[in-house]
Amino acid sequence: MSALTFDATGSAREAVEAHAPALAADNVASRIFAKDHTLWGPEAEEESAKRLGWVEAASVSRPLVADILALRDEFRAEGVDRIVLCGMGGSSLAPEVIAATAGVPLVVLDSTDPEQVASALSERLENTAIVVSSKSGSTAETDSQRRAFEAAFTGAGIDPARRIVVVTDPGSPLDSASREAGYRAVFNADPTVGGRYSALTAFGLVPSGLAGVDIEALLDEAEEAAELLRDDSEDNVGIRLGAVLGGTSPLRDKIVIVEDGSGIAGFADWAEQLIAESTGKNGRGVLPVVATVDSPEVSAGAADVLVVRLVSADAEPSLGADEAAVGGTLATQMFVWEFATAVAGRLLGINPFDQPDVEAAKVAARGLLDGRPEPTPAAFSDGPIEVRGGDWLGGASTAEEAVKALLAQLGPDGYLSVQAYLDRLAFPELESVRDRFAAATGRPTTFGWGPRFLHSTGQYHKGGPAVGVFLQITAEAAQDVSIPDRPFTFGQLIAAQAAGDAQVLAEHARPVLRLHLTDRRAGVAALVELVSALAR
Repeated sequence: MSALTFDATGSAREAVEAHAPALAADNVASRIFAKDHTLWGPEAEEESAKRLGWVEAASVSRPLVADILALRDEFRAEGVDRIVLCGMGGSSLAPEVIAATAGVPLVVLDSTDPEQVASALSERLENTAIVVSSKSGSTAETDSQRRAFEAAFTGAGIDPARRIVVVTDPGSPLDSASREAGYRAVFNADPTVGGRYSALTAFGLVPSGLAGVDIEALLDEAEEAAELLRDDSEDNVGIRLGAVLGGTSPLRDKIVIVEDGSGIAGFADWAEQLIAESTGKNGRGVLPVVATVDSPEVSAGAADVLVVRLVSADAEPSLGADEAAVGGTLATQMFVWEFATAVAGRLLGINPFDQPDVEAAKVAARGLLDGRPEPTPAAFSDGPIEVRGGDWLGGASTAEEAVKALLAQLGPDGYLSVQAYLDRLAFPELESVRDRFAAATGRPTTFGWGPRFLHSTGQYHKGGPAVGVFLQITAEAAQDVSIPDRPFTFGQLIAAQAAGDAQVLAEHARPVLRLHLTDRRAGVAALVELVSALAR
C-alpha cells in the first residue's frame, strides 16, 4: 500500500481538529468517491455533476496504457525519440511534473513566445513527434503550435500526419478535425474530468508515456491512494489537508508550498494551478505560493500565511509554527491534493470545478487581435525598459521609481504577482526576482510565465480576493514566427494576451505595471539588478 503521511502545527493543526471530525461524520470522503454533486451547495450542482470523474481516473485510464506503450514503441522503431507537448494549464503542468520526476526528457511547449516556439521548431525535427493536448479542442495557443509544427514537418519533407498525436475530449472540434486529417493517433480523455484534475487521465499519461515514463506504475500508485482517501475517518490525509487549505480561523489564505525532500520535481507548480483556479472566485479563495525552504515567506510568520511542506513518505519533518507536511509518492500526492482541494472548496463555500473568470482574458486578447486599440497609459523609457502604468505612477520617471509606486499599492494583506511573457527556457534567472520581491515587500509573491499562468492562477487574480498588485514583464523578440492560415503571428498573439489580461485586471481595479523590455538580454539583466537593489 502506498505510504501517505501528514503532520501539522499551530493554526494548521487547529484547522484539522476543528473540521476533520465533522467532515468524517458527514461522510464527505465516501460521498466524493460516490460522485455526490450536492457537496458544494445548490449553485455548484450543475457543474460538479459533470466534473467528478477524477475520483476514478486511475481505473478508467487503465485501458489507455497498452495503446500508449504500443505507439511509443512504434515511434522508437522509426527513430522518433523527441516528444514535444503542445498544451496549456493542466494539460502541460501534470506531464511536465511526471516526466521530470521520472527523469525522462519531455519538451513542454506551453508558450506563445516566438523565440521559445522557434527553438522548439528548430531542434531535431527529424526525430520529433508532437502531442497536441486541448480539452476544449479550441485552445488558441495549442492550435497555433500545431499549425506551426505541421508546416515545419511539411517543409522538412516529413508527413505531419505521422508525427502528430492528439489528446482531447470526445466530440471536440479538435477531435473531429484530427480524425479527418488522419493524424497518427487521437486519444480521448474522460469528459467528466476538468483540466486541472486531469493528471491521471489521457492528458497526463499520453505525453509522459510516449516520453518513456512507467505510466502503469503511476496508475498502480493512484489506485492504492484511492483506497486510503475513500475512508470516512478524521485521520484521512485528504480530509486533513483539505481542512488546512480551507479551514484555518481566521483564514490563512496564502498557502506557501515548499519542496522539502519529496523527490517530486516541480510538484508545487502543478499544485499552484490546481488550487488557484479551483478556489479563486466570488471574492474568496486560497493563493498558492511556490517557494523554497529558504524563501522569505517560510520564515516570515505573517498572520495570513501558512506553509505546507512536500516531504517523502518516510520523512519526519521538523515543522515551524503554523505549518503542515504531506508525504507520499507522485501519484499519491496528486490524488491527495485533488481530493483536498475539493474538500477545501466545500469549507470555503465555493464551487471548486468551475473557472468563471478565465474566459475574460481570452475574450480581451481576441478583441485586441481583431483590431481593437490597446489602452495606452502614460509611458516612458528607462534604458532597455519601457514603463507603462496607471495614475498611481505619480511622478515616477525611472523603472525603479515605477516599481516602488506599484509596491506602494500593496496592502497589509496583499500579494504581488510577477508575470513574465517571454521565453522561460532562455531566461530562467528571471525567476530569481520572486524571492527578492518577497524580501523587499515582506509579502507573499508569486511568479508566473505568460501566457501559461492565464490557464491557472489567472482565475484567482480576477476572481479571488481583490488584494493583488501585478507586475507584467513583456519583451520584444529578435525574431517572430508566423502562424499558418492565421492573420497574426506568435509575437502578436502573446502581445495581445498580455495586453488583454492587463485590461481585464484594470477593469477589476487591480494595479498593473508593465515593464516592456526593448532588448531582452539587457532588459532582464537590468530588471534583476533593479529588484536586487530593492531587496538590499
